[in-house]
Amino acid sequence: MQQNNSLKWLPAIVLILSLGDLQAQNTPMSLSECIDYALANHPDIRVAELQIKDADWQISENKGSGLPQIKAGIDYQYFIQRPGIPASALFPGGGDEKVAFNANHSLTPNIAINQLIYSRSYGLALKAAEYYREYSQAGMAVARQKIRYQVVEAYLPALILSETLANLDKNIGVLEKLLNETKAVNQAGFAEQLDVDRLELSLSVLRSERSNLVRQQEIVANVLKFSMGMPVAEPLALADNIDKLLGQYADSDLSSDINFSNRAEYVQILRGRDLSLLQIDLSTKTWIPTVAAFVQYAPGWQGGFGNDTKWFFIPSAVAGLSVSVPIWDGGVTKAKRERARLDLEELDQQKRLLENAITLEVENARKQYINAQERVSNQRRNLDLAQRIYDTTQKKYKAGVGSSIEINQAEQALYDAQKSLIDATYDFLSAKTAIRKAMGN
Repeated sequence: MQQNNSLKWLPAIVLILSLGDLQAQNTPMSLSECIDYALANHPDIRVAELQIKDADWQISENKGSGLPQIKAGIDYQYFIQRPGIPASALFPGGGDEKVAFNANHSLTPNIAINQLIYSRSYGLALKAAEYYREYSQAGMAVARQKIRYQVVEAYLPALILSETLANLDKNIGVLEKLLNETKAVNQAGFAEQLDVDRLELSLSVLRSERSNLVRQQEIVANVLKFSMGMPVAEPLALADNIDKLLGQYADSDLSSDINFSNRAEYVQILRGRDLSLLQIDLSTKTWIPTVAAFVQYAPGWQGGFGNDTKWFFIPSAVAGLSVSVPIWDGGVTKAKRERARLDLEELDQQKRLLENAITLEVENARKQYINAQERVSNQRRNLDLAQRIYDTTQKKYKAGVGSSIEINQAEQALYDAQKSLIDATYDFLSAKTAIRKAMGN
């Protein structure tokens, strides 16, 4: 009975857990949380992780080639025609009968152990595997930086649209209140129907614009989900606001020196350069010998000597050293060395180009940031002025000394000022993001 009573609560527990998961999915996410989600779920991160694992296994593979190599096998031979010579060639008075020197059947199991004692290429191969892992780790850093700023660049437009919708809702609320007041005054005979129509037209335009922005917000949100590696069907809400993000952006990057090593792609070029240098080293001093030791044991059985069906146990064991010195390979080593030098020269050119590109990127981003910062300051003053004009015009209109035309003009100037400030703020945040991206922070 107790078991049945406990099972009775299982559907309710599952429902509670499901509701908890759904609530967690609908929880608004900040910019940092979106970045963390992307770094944990984006396919590019998974690919980079697989490349690092592949590099780890490559290290194990290279190390294993220098450990004892044990092989076992078995050979069986049946001689359809056995080689031999006439008996007269072996024994005085022998006839023409052929004497065979091996049995009809031969069964030879064998086990061999080979151990590399010294090989210059083995040591370089181990080092190359370590370098390749560092190169893969640099690739992971490149992927993380790329995804981080993809999320930032997708988050900002979504946030700006949310702020724009909030301002639009506020303006719609103010205009609805003014329209209701104007309708009441019109019914009392103190306002013209033309004033009501103008306000209704303005309200209709704002509502239409809001509907358009809502659809745009869905599109931008889907772009953000894609940059995060999140399924498009999942809900996503934003937790940050413009003021919060502005508080996180300082001006320290405006004057700090450029450190190229902060850029993951620059570090990746350096790791690739190390690999090219190692390849050049591998193609030099090829005259250094490779030394290996081996031990082999083969317990063999042979049978079928003439008419005899007996099997004879014939074991053998051998141990020795093998020394190999390359003398001439048809120019293959030289070709590899020259190709490695060309790769190194190409990487040096890419390194110089990237340094110049990073410097240009930082300087341009800093100038854009200063311009955007100045624009934000100017647009804030313009918005304050437009708000005062609108408030004054509204008071005059309510007092009966202003017209609906003045209200519409002041209202449009206020909306333009709000939009200009939001646009300037977006440019400011984008410019600061560009500085951080260029500096590798």
